[in-house]
Amino acid sequence: MSTVEKTIDVDVPVRSAYDQWTQFEEFPHFMEGVEEVRQVDDRHCHWRTKVAGVRREFDTEIVDQLPDERVAWRTVGGEVRQRGVVTFQPLDEGHTRVRLAMEVEPEGVVEKTGDALGILDLRVKGDLKRFKGFIEERGRATGGWRGRVRPSDAAGPAPTGGTLGSVPGTNAGTPRPTGGVPGTTGVTGTTGRTGPTGDVPTVPGQTDRSSHDAGAWPPADRP
Repeated sequence: MSTVEKTIDVDVPVRSAYDQWTQFEEFPHFMEGVEEVRQVDDRHCHWRTKVAGVRREFDTEIVDQLPDERVAWRTVGGEVRQRGVVTFQPLDEGHTRVRLAMEVEPEGVVEKTGDALGILDLRVKGDLKRFKGFIEERGRATGGWRGRVRPSDAAGPAPTGGTLGSVPGTNAGTPRPTGGVPGTTGVTGTTGRTGPTGDVPTVPGQTDRSSHDAGAWPPADRP
């Protein structure tokens, strides 16, 4: 497994940054290598990516989501194994710190070689820079979804280890909008098809998930 963690400050309020990240089908605008993200339901997406000439398809599931604070996901089927979390920390009324931590298992010679050369690290850094440009150019999010996904609501045991915490989840709230733009490298969801789940990777993660540095992320008893 390869782990990467990157942080960037964006010049928009925390709500705008968070709301934009919930628009998964627009990830291709700023994430390298993602050809399409198809939103299936509130928690699941199907991904098509092309990295170093290699095409992959996989499904992801949102396992913890709290408005203006975090979105965590894991793969649940397909050709890719990864999990991660993005957190949002308000710096003031108009600035937000976005931190992305991911753990990815490289597949095949091309991906393993690229990982050894630090390509994943560079790609995540680039994705955050492009996200910054994307949201700052517009000044506000292109949409938003404010529902809550709780780790305790997910079926099956929660993965353990790391400060990314335990992560299965489901959603309560209004349906997340679907439709949109094909996508980038990524995060979230399954198509409803049954796929191999395997062991969920463990990712070292964030400890300063709030402006008050309040403990390890994410505590299961958060609202």
